[in-house]
Amino acid sequence: MIADAPSHVDVPAPVADLIDGRPYRPVWRSELGSLTFEVTTADGREFLKWTPVGSGLDVSREAARLAWAGAYVPVPRVLHHGRDHRGQWLVTAGLPGDNAVTEYWRSRPRTAVIAIAEGLRALHDTLPVEQSPFAWNAADRIAAARDRGHLDPVQWHPDHRDLTLDTALALLDAVPSVERSVVCHGDACAPNTIIGANGRTAGHVDLGALGTADRWADLAIGSWSLTWNYGPGWEPLFFSAYGVTPDPDRIAYYRLLWDLTP
Repeated sequence: MIADAPSHVDVPAPVADLIDGRPYRPVWRSELGSLTFEVTTADGREFLKWTPVGSGLDVSREAARLAWAGAYVPVPRVLHHGRDHRGQWLVTAGLPGDNAVTEYWRSRPRTAVIAIAEGLRALHDTLPVEQSPFAWNAADRIAAARDRGHLDPVQWHPDHRDLTLDTALALLDAVPSVERSVVCHGDACAPNTIIGANGRTAGHVDLGALGTADRWADLAIGSWSLTWNYGPGWEPLFFSAYGVTPDPDRIAYYRLLWDLTP
């Protein structure tokens, strides 16, 4: 999913009420219309995510996943979430550090890539699969693609735009066997890793899709996002730092699945 750091946005009224006159800045905007604001507080900083009605995003899903995952790994602590007729909001405490695609970390891509890979491996190794109440398996995602996914090839990555919709769905029906079941992040793109001042992973954010799946569902997207954020050539370092040999077939499968069900 494409997102960026906006220079200016119109602050929705419910967000203005939650900011309540405190210093703030917009830090993220998704293509589905959600906005994230960093709010300065007396104790540090909070992050406020806003999703307007009609975006299809439900912040209560993320709140539940953060509450569960926070017992095992560093993720933002949920302070408040709610909704009204205009949209939904989620307020979380800030983690120490900054996301991996700030100007500082973009200028240090080797350190950032290693931190992203090692952090993802730690997440996969730590979250208990057997106790996970959440799923992110291929079968459910394929069903979502057929119901409401990105079914217009014009929206897909250039790697997939030569496929017809029928061909893409047929390829997705051939689900590869699970190499290793883990609790996946669900959106392991580079911006969702927080890196501390020591150059190591300080935590993960944006866990609205967290759930049990083959680890290649995360690895395919985490490695793919490196080119978008740092330029080409970083995938070998990513896989080496994670500690796995690239699996071209599973990578191709889960990248196509992501294009249809981001």
